Amino acid sequence: MKNFIVIVLLAGLWSCRAGQPMSMTAGSDLTITKLSNHAYIHVTMMDIPNYGKFPCNGFIYLDAGEALVFDTPPDSLQSVILIEWIRKKLKARIKGLVINHFHNDCLGGIEAFHEAGIPSYGSNSTIELAKADGASPPKNGFETVLELRVGNRSSISRFFGAGHTKDNIISWFPKEKMMFGGCMIKSLKAGKGNLADADVKAWPKTVEKIKHQYPNVKIIVPGHGLHGDIELLNYTIALFSDL
Repeated sequence: MKNFIVIVLLAGLWSCRAGQPMSMTAGSDLTITKLSNHAYIHVTMMDIPNYGKFPCNGFIYLDAGEALVFDTPPDSLQSVILIEWIRKKLKARIKGLVINHFHNDCLGGIEAFHEAGIPSYGSNSTIELAKADGASPPKNGFETVLELRVGNRSSISRFFGAGHTKDNIISWFPKEKMMFGGCMIKSLKAGKGNLADADVKAWPKTVEKIKHQYPNVKIIVPGHGLHGDIELLNYTIALFSDL
């Protein structure tokens, strides 16, 4: 990280289709989609051997010149580009990074955030699992609930139970009625995906708890694929209820 120079080309190329969120390119494999004046999705194309490029979603939440990032791109290079894009394009100071679970598509670029002096947060379980997996863990832990503020807005990250992994959380943004669900929440028509660390029996029960807690959710961002509304919760519950 310290031994190379990253040249960031911020093209700022907005594509605007009627009824569609606005998107811009931030790097060769990094796209930012604006959901509101306070919420953005960052999407990185991750190269998977024998498969090809696969989109990985993260979230940006900001207010009054402060920002929180939820999940990193899968590598340090794209993470540096993301950090610089937030600072230059959004003119925001990144106040913290929250990790959804211990897989590489959530924290593969965490060292770039640490190099930039940005505090990182994850559940105590995520920290333990990341260490066991040989990955750099978040530096600040919590047991069940983490509340962080940016400007006059708050985010609430909470562990509801096992699913995609035994440490997966969701993050809720009350004023926006938005949720970053991570890989526990599936986009419509998605398959079951990577089950290597999953608890498929607990999965639908955990999502039922989330649905009960946030029945008024308007927008849900999954770990992969297109965002949607509460139907993503219903789809995920149905997908794993047959197991």
